[in-house]
Amino acid sequence: MRHLHLIALVALVLLLGTGAHAREYGTHDPKRLLTVTETPSGKQYGFDGAYLDQMLNDLATHAKNYPPQFDTPQDRQRATQDVKVISGMLDTLVNVPTPNPDLLLRAAHLGSMGHNLEIPGAADKANALFQRLLQLEPAHPRGNYLYGTFLAGAGKPREALPYLEKALAAGIADAAFTLGMAHLSLKDQDGALKYLEDYKRRRPGDANADRFIDAIRNGRIEIRSR
Repeated sequence: MRHLHLIALVALVLLLGTGAHAREYGTHDPKRLLTVTETPSGKQYGFDGAYLDQMLNDLATHAKNYPPQFDTPQDRQRATQDVKVISGMLDTLVNVPTPNPDLLLRAAHLGSMGHNLEIPGAADKANALFQRLLQLEPAHPRGNYLYGTFLAGAGKPREALPYLEKALAAGIADAAFTLGMAHLSLKDQDGALKYLEDYKRRRPGDANADRFIDAIRNGRIEIRSR
């Protein structure tokens, strides 16, 4: 899948700032995800979901969107390696007849971030995992939101719309912002304004929506695809 670049000529400078840097990517140990507990009947093996979420949250800070934002090339390298290792671990847990939906969601989200990090095969894996999740739970709010966000960022904004709309209807406010950007990438400025203004009502403290709304209204948005 190709990435779609939304270039807001003035708004992007306002949004990201000049010379802005992401915060440092943390140091994580994927081996900690596997747990071993001694019991009277022997060792029991488990998976530390809380630590997984900690790692995913850190990764999302840097690689939820394209292009990923890292403070240094070394941080990006470490994140890329973490995604590869965690993905391999999750494969053994989700490649079963009845996978846990929460693990499917996390594995799919990880794959979408791997795609943003340009890991070969990550996009196809993410797409397959999201589809498996939504076959099990078609109304899954966060599953629809993350899948729609993935599709929009992978250059498929039109395909993303129904998933994002379903997520928005389920109460995920951030879906309104992504819907606005998806419509913007489709050169539908009226639709983009509609959803960005909806997002602004839901998240009145987020200045990003104001910047994009202002840029659209004043003709300072240019859409280019790579």
